[in-house]
Amino acid sequence: MPARVPVGIVGAGPAGLLLAQLLARRGIASVVLERSSREHVESRVRAGVLEQPTVDTLTAAGVGQRLAREGIVHHGIELRFGEAAFRVDFASLVPGRNITVYGQREVVRDLIAARLADPAAPTGHLRFEVSDVELSGLESDQLVLGFTQHGQREQLACDWVVGCDGYHGVSRGWFPRAEVRQFEHVFPFAWLGVLAAVAPSSQELIYSRHERGFALHSMRSPELSRFYLQVPPGEDADQWSDERIWSELCTRLETVPGWRLRTGPILEKGVAAMRCFVHEPMRHRRLCLAGDAAHIVPATGAKGLNLAVADVRLLSAALAGWFETGSETGIEAYSAACLRRVWRVQDFSCWMTRLLHVSPAADAFERRAQLAALDAVSQSRASATVLAENYVGLDASGALA
Repeated sequence: MPARVPVGIVGAGPAGLLLAQLLARRGIASVVLERSSREHVESRVRAGVLEQPTVDTLTAAGVGQRLAREGIVHHGIELRFGEAAFRVDFASLVPGRNITVYGQREVVRDLIAARLADPAAPTGHLRFEVSDVELSGLESDQLVLGFTQHGQREQLACDWVVGCDGYHGVSRGWFPRAEVRQFEHVFPFAWLGVLAAVAPSSQELIYSRHERGFALHSMRSPELSRFYLQVPPGEDADQWSDERIWSELCTRLETVPGWRLRTGPILEKGVAAMRCFVHEPMRHRRLCLAGDAAHIVPATGAKGLNLAVADVRLLSAALAGWFETGSETGIEAYSAACLRRVWRVQDFSCWMTRLLHVSPAADAFERRAQLAALDAVSQSRASATVLAENYVGLDASGALA
């Protein structure tokens, strides 16, 4: 007979690990299956802009101690276009709301440490380097996860299975094809991401629209900076030498008289496509999706991790209601509630992407109109407020605070 666990989770990214942690705090056991090694999972560089509900959720999950010490609270962002710079001031536009810069890699490390330290967790509750994960029994609600680890085929019977295995994972394929709708849009550019061992040149994020393309100055710590450059889709990161990267970053960011970019050793670089994707629904019987397995947003609005946390916050409460009282209210509402937030965030992220990137196909008229839209944000309090309230994020219920 297969081993049994209340919840089987596929994927040890932030969504899967946070779900396991939140469930554990309600006394609900789970097993997390991850195809990569622990070392790989803990080393992946991802975004790190956290909305306040995300910070609150991580704190409530018991993994907010290091975040509170090392997270960098920001009260605004800067937009650059032409030779102008405009600060979107959260304190005046959306009082009491801000963002915290804390790398997704650090979030994952905190969650893994918490899960491994949990004395009440079942044996083998966090499995790395598993392969050939399959699901059976979906239509009969007799769910069994089959997987291979260390050459041994194993089975795990579950009351619920949650796919948190990202855009390239297997769990989305377990949904009946006839019941699925998928929506996708791919932008005609990509991002070259760079991690550098250099102190940030700004105390806040800088989003720069330049005729040569978009650039973003971010940070990970007082000693580490993160940068992004708009590049053609399919670009080879190896074609970008350190000298070329710094030259292009300086060109696109040093547009304000007197401001200079600090440079230093580049530690990592890679190219990521810019795309939108939504899978509907996010639940079928006792199978649910959360995070990137269900949706991808362009990175401009810094929403990917925050959407994953919002999914998990709803799902953990829904599953707790089901296990504790037998209530199906939360689980029945899960997909629709998540998708409402997802589409609102898609709209904002696409708007911000088009506002700041230079499309290769854009003619002179479109480029002037784009600059006019940026000028409107800098001149109109109402326009700046729309950007600010969306950037700091929807509240925990999914509404603008």
